Amino acid sequence: MMHKARKRFGQNFLVDERIIADIIAAIHPEPEDNMVEIGPGLGALTRPLLKKLNHLHVVEIDRDIIARLESDYPKDKLVIHAGDALKFDLAQLPAPLRIVGNLPYNISSPLLFHFAGYAERIRDMHFMLQNEVVERMVAAPSTPAYGRLSVMLQYRFHMEKLLDVPPESFRPAPKVNSAIVRMIPLPASEIQVQDGKLFAQIVAAAFGQRRKTLRNTLKAKLNESDFARLGIDAQLRAENLGVAEFARIVNLLVERA
Repeated sequence: MMHKARKRFGQNFLVDERIIADIIAAIHPEPEDNMVEIGPGLGALTRPLLKKLNHLHVVEIDRDIIARLESDYPKDKLVIHAGDALKFDLAQLPAPLRIVGNLPYNISSPLLFHFAGYAERIRDMHFMLQNEVVERMVAAPSTPAYGRLSVMLQYRFHMEKLLDVPPESFRPAPKVNSAIVRMIPLPASEIQVQDGKLFAQIVAAAFGQRRKTLRNTLKAKLNESDFARLGIDAQLRAENLGVAEFARIVNLLVERA
């Protein structure tokens, strides 16, 4: 029976066998890996992954797809977690986790932030996303794509764009280009931020009015002497600062507190 893609779940099913093979090669699954697939859909990645893995966890919200998965795969090979990936507690799965998936493009950023909260338990992540989102994730400072998403992920992860995926690789074909990104959590020794919550607040404030200078966007937190101490030009905009500069701002505020 054909499954009709549901717009409310952001479903676009990958059907290009060459792209699928390239993704599996990039993931390079090993039999003992603790792997979880987000939104397995019609099994484009599920099937080849299970040929390599002893078992696979999947998180799926669509009841019709869950029924299909239950009939197609044995329970000792495929563990199905029914529900919303945004609410799924990854701590219930064994670490270190490897996460893969063709993420719904309409909630990709919230999902990325949700998974980032489990970075200490994650070995790596490979996701299919809208190409525009991937470009923002890996963007360097002072480039058009660089923004809040770039900073908030780059301080926790090393990220690399791996593959471009054209619309015709899906059914139905989306109206945007897609890409595969690899995310590897940085070791604790390389994380420069002393307070993650404050870091998020500072980055949000700085990019909240991105055409304004840091002197204006961060005036509630920093004065002229603070900028001088940090060695940061208050006339710059948020898009001109790298992760290290944002980390210095936060760490100064932590020390002062």
